[in-house]
Amino acid sequence: MVVLMSPTAVLPDSMVPVAPAAEPLAFSRVFARLALHQSALDTFLREQLAEFEPEIRDLAAYALDASGKRLRPALVFLSGWKGSGAPSAELVRVAAVVEMVHLATLVHDDIMDGAEVRRNRPTVARRYGSAAAVLLGDALFAHALHLTTQYPTTGVCAAVSVAMRRVCAGEIVQTLRRGSLRVDRADYSRIVDLKTAELFRVSCQLGAEVAGQPAGFVAAAGRFGRHLGIGYQIYDDLVDFFGEETRIGKTLGTDLTSGKLTLPLLVLRERLEPVDQERLAEELDGRRSPDLATRLEQMRRLGVFARVAGEVAVELADARAALSPWQQLAPAPRLGELADLLEAQVSALAQSS
Repeated sequence: MVVLMSPTAVLPDSMVPVAPAAEPLAFSRVFARLALHQSALDTFLREQLAEFEPEIRDLAAYALDASGKRLRPALVFLSGWKGSGAPSAELVRVAAVVEMVHLATLVHDDIMDGAEVRRNRPTVARRYGSAAAVLLGDALFAHALHLTTQYPTTGVCAAVSVAMRRVCAGEIVQTLRRGSLRVDRADYSRIVDLKTAELFRVSCQLGAEVAGQPAGFVAAAGRFGRHLGIGYQIYDDLVDFFGEETRIGKTLGTDLTSGKLTLPLLVLRERLEPVDQERLAEELDGRRSPDLATRLEQMRRLGVFARVAGEVAVELADARAALSPWQQLAPAPRLGELADLLEAQVSALAQSS
């Protein structure tokens, strides 16, 4: 289970990342060395469209659009890094599997959140309808598992199927908690560990394993991925309140409107006066219309951003510690750059908020 700081713990301001004077790290810069890898992945995913029934190929193509960051495939490629040359077919297939699973979860997430924008365009549900979107997500899950059967052993299939079950379990738990006022940090931690960190973990584990890395590093890479995934989800929860919709490319404020108690809202609740806690509770359980502007003002006034950003920093420190004994291996410092990237993203968000 994820262990977050207790509500009474004091978080020094020095733990909160501060934006560097130079231009923050960008995905394009960090991922530049993966150009051949991402190109091979794009080609492979396009080839998979022919495997879908003709009637749903347009829907599948829309969901598999290459405009996203492709962070989970990057974890696969970097964990199995052996040079800047073209990646092996086995590594590309694993990257495609985790990306397809991830995209399936996004299709379903957008339905449950009522989101209308994803990657600066209408969500699958908005364009094709919720019923078709649900089934398309199922089809993506099914094809991802089909791809895992093409390995000589059942290990990849077993790891991915367990990860899929855990991701879905996390979404189910979160769905059952929507609008509930009994959610605490332990609940939040459990949900994050399942629904986000698990896929990060298995991406790193399988990337290292398929590339033939030492067993000790395979385990360390998995631990790195888990902590990075926790940090990334906390960051994403911050973005839902402090991001800019035109820059982020998705609907913001959906956590409050859907009654989802994420860490920013949990910290806010802890710091509000009782009368404001009750008003927030009424917004979360549907008795009162959500007041995003008021909640943002309160978050800024009560230092919610700094506290939550500090918890991202804790996870990134744990992620780096997992790789510390393995710096002699080529993948370790490259994975570490992803921790640096997330740290820079939090700093950039702090500047814009």
